[in-house]
Amino acid sequence: MSAFESIAEQRIQEALARGELECLPGQGQPLILDDDRLVPQELRMVYHILRNSGYVPPEVQTLKDIAELEREVLATTGERRSQAMKKLRLLAMQVSTTRTGNLQLEADYYDRLMQRLGD
Repeated sequence: MSAFESIAEQRIQEALARGELECLPGQGQPLILDDDRLVPQELRMVYHILRNSGYVPPEVQTLKDIAELEREVLATTGERRSQAMKKLRLLAMQVSTTRTGNLQLEADYYDRLMQRLGD
């Protein structure tokens, strides 16, 4: 813990001891984490509408599918595992062809992933 974090934590504990953090607005309510500060102002409304309608960008959906297939490969055996590995390879190829960047690095990562999942 850095000196800054230590001082901040100490001051928070002192405020809690004095009761200064009780009865604050929103206490006990879930946090609203719609932080769109990094989204350009002219795109915020569009992003808000898409998010509320349940839209997921294709890249995010692909990453979710990959994670689900990785779990399936680890949890299954036999033909089902083989099918999941084939789907995983296909998705990995799709991701590598749509990305710009070092394809060799992605291939190395994929090879290590397959070795790990094969164990």
